[in-house]
Amino acid sequence: MTEPTLHFTPCEDAAGGHRMAWWQWGDATASRVVVCVHGLTRQGRDFDELAKALVVHAGGSVRVVCPDVVGRGQSDWLRDPAGYQIPVYAADMLALLAQLHREQPIATLDYVGTSMGGLIGMVLAGNRELPLPAPIRRLVLNDVGPALDPDALRRIGAYVGQGGRYASMADAAAALWSLSATFGPHTSAQWAELSRHMVAPSAQRNADGSGKVDADAAPGDGPFVLHYDPAIAVPLRAFTPESTAQAETVMWALYDAITAQTLLLRGAQSDLLRPATAAAMTQRGPRATLVEFEGVGHAPTLVVPDQYGAITSFLFSP
Repeated sequence: MTEPTLHFTPCEDAAGGHRMAWWQWGDATASRVVVCVHGLTRQGRDFDELAKALVVHAGGSVRVVCPDVVGRGQSDWLRDPAGYQIPVYAADMLALLAQLHREQPIATLDYVGTSMGGLIGMVLAGNRELPLPAPIRRLVLNDVGPALDPDALRRIGAYVGQGGRYASMADAAAALWSLSATFGPHTSAQWAELSRHMVAPSAQRNADGSGKVDADAAPGDGPFVLHYDPAIAVPLRAFTPESTAQAETVMWALYDAITAQTLLLRGAQSDLLRPATAAAMTQRGPRATLVEFEGVGHAPTLVVPDQYGAITSFLFSP
C-alpha cells in the first residue's frame, strides 16, 4: 500500500458535534492497532514513512491509524475555538478507538504521539478510568513530557494561527521551512513530501467557516492556504503562568500512573522538552527509555530511517 485510505469518526461537542478524519494503513481486519497522533499544527500524513515501515515490519498484519486532530487536515473545524484543548482531543480519540473496536476488536493497542499528540497519549494511558477497548501496551512520546519549556511555548505561540497564503507549493514549502528549521536536516524530497499535506488549495475550502474540504471544487494550482483552523491558537494564547503550572501538575500525575512500556524520543537540541524533564521521565512513572537524535530540535519528524526505525524496533521487540 503506497497511499492510506481516508475515514471519518463522528465526535460530540457542545455545538452539535464534528467529524474527525483519520488515515488508515495496513490491514483493516488486524487485531493489532497502532495509533499515531501528530503535533499542534501538523496532521496525520506526517506519519506516512513510519506507517509504511510498521506495515512492512508486521508483514501487513497491523492496522495503523493516523488521525487529523479536529481543526486540522481533513477534519472539521470547531464552531467554538475554546474546544481546541487536550480534553476534547482525548475524547475524540476515545470515539475513534470505540469505532475501530466495533469494526474489528482490538487485541493489542500501541500509541505514538508527537508533541501535542504525546500529551493526548499521556491522558489516555495515564487515566485508568477511561473506556479504552484495550490497555495501551506500548507508548511512544516524541519530544514531549509533562513539563514544557515556557520560552518554547511562547516561540510556538508567536506563529500559530498567523495564517498564510501561498502562490505555489514551492512557496509554501519554503515558508513552512522558515518556521520548522528545528526539525533538523531534511532532503528537498523529504521536505516537499512533508509540506504537501500542510496546505490545501483555497478553492477546496468551504467559505462557510466550517473548514471542511469541498471535494467537488476544482483544486487548481493555487493559491494555497494552511490546512488548519487559525483559531487553534486561541486557547494557547490564553495560558497564564498559573494555569501552565496547574496543567504541569496534572500531567505529571498522569505520567506517573502510566503502566505501558514507554519510549521517549528527544531532539538533542529541543527547546520544548528540557534535558532535566527527559531525565526525570526515565526515573519515575513508566521509567521511559530515552533515545536522543543529534542535530534535531523540536521535534523529530520521523521520516528519517534512524528515527522511525527506533519506533519500529520498540513496538515489535519481544
